[in-house]
Amino acid sequence: MLHYRLDGPSHLPLLVFSNSLGTDMRVWEPLLPFLAGKYRFLRYDKRGHGLSDCPPAPYHIDDHIEDLIGLLDQLELSQVALCGLSVGGIIAQGVAARRPELVKELILCDTAHKIGPVHGWEDRITTIRDKGIDFIADAVMERWFAAEFRGQKPVELALWRNMLVRTPLEGYIGTCAAIRDADLSDSSARLTQPTLCVVGDQDGATPPALVQSTAALIPDSRFKVIKDAGHLPCVEQPAALAALILDFLHQHHPEPSRFDQGMQVRRAVLGNAHVDRANANKSAFDEPFQTFITEGAWGSVWSRPGLSKRDRSLLTIALMAALGHEEELAMHIRATRNTGASKAEVQETLLHLAVYAGVPFSNVAFRIAKEVYNELENQEEQ
Repeated sequence: MLHYRLDGPSHLPLLVFSNSLGTDMRVWEPLLPFLAGKYRFLRYDKRGHGLSDCPPAPYHIDDHIEDLIGLLDQLELSQVALCGLSVGGIIAQGVAARRPELVKELILCDTAHKIGPVHGWEDRITTIRDKGIDFIADAVMERWFAAEFRGQKPVELALWRNMLVRTPLEGYIGTCAAIRDADLSDSSARLTQPTLCVVGDQDGATPPALVQSTAALIPDSRFKVIKDAGHLPCVEQPAALAALILDFLHQHHPEPSRFDQGMQVRRAVLGNAHVDRANANKSAFDEPFQTFITEGAWGSVWSRPGLSKRDRSLLTIALMAALGHEEELAMHIRATRNTGASKAEVQETLLHLAVYAGVPFSNVAFRIAKEVYNELENQEEQ
């Protein structure tokens, strides 16, 4: 079983992250604020790492590739932008080659089609079996982070070191074996997705020349170097990495107009059937009003990342009830099927309404809510 998190409004394009050896999904946290509001995020702990299952070593790279394919299929996701770091980049290349319909763009950070000689991985596995991950941790930190980071941020360095040494031994060794045996030279040379290859200029694990060789292998890929970064630019230089990602993806995901974005959110909240009826009933007389609502309410406010759809749903229900807009109230209670606001949360919202807007408004809202929920439950039974 894989531990994962899916964050962000569902109408936004999706970025999927696959992390490096000895890290879990938290390695991406410094990067996400620079991308929030433009993308939603799927992060996961690969097998043997974080909170995911840790089967006995060794693993094969196909195990990791199939794990991510299984997760995307389980969540019914496709045409994603897939960003992989180190071994996560090998996994990303494998997924893109095996199931090209799942991956629209590739972002390969500090990775390659083949990483390191076989004997180097065998030596590491033997050392860790005998002496534990802590024995190699300081040497790994020198490859992960530039000298300036190590010197100026000792507290952060200690935290990332803790993440490494607390990786399950079987998970670390198993993934070392997967990297040892992985050679994606042939399949990566046939990739067709637009690809960005990025590397820190002080990466001691996958040096710039190695990452550039992968960029040269993948047709029409782009290669960029990030200054003052080691193996984890998402930690050391998140703003610089985010700028490269945004520039790359913007070429393939042009930002929608406010109307188009508003229509996406409107459909996501109210449902296609409701919006289709509204569009069918639209006339030249009320078309400017419908455009104003789509652009202003849905494209400007509901699209903002500061509140979730669930939060905005509950706020809207409270306001519609307090203002006595019964038709709109019923509509937004029906929309909770899409926003994720539960019946219990709506109940609490209407109870809170009685305190601050008055019992009569709350009483009417409870009546309408009961009618709507009865209607929805009857539809489910049919």
